[in-house]
Amino acid sequence: MKVLISLMIAMAVLSGCGVDGAPLRPSLNAGVSVGTSGVTPGASVGLRKGPFSLGVAL
Repeated sequence: MKVLISLMIAMAVLSGCGVDGAPLRPSLNAGVSVGTSGVTPGASVGLRKGPFSLGVAL
């Protein structure tokens, strides 16, 4: 799981730095939900360029 998170962060950093053109703005959402089953953490990372978007949710 830690490797997957590290790869997602690395992808966002490399894509956001503008290596292949104009820089992309990455987005990161994190939260915690509380319900009858307990506390559940959640996170998502995404990139958007024009009409295309790429995202990963955990």
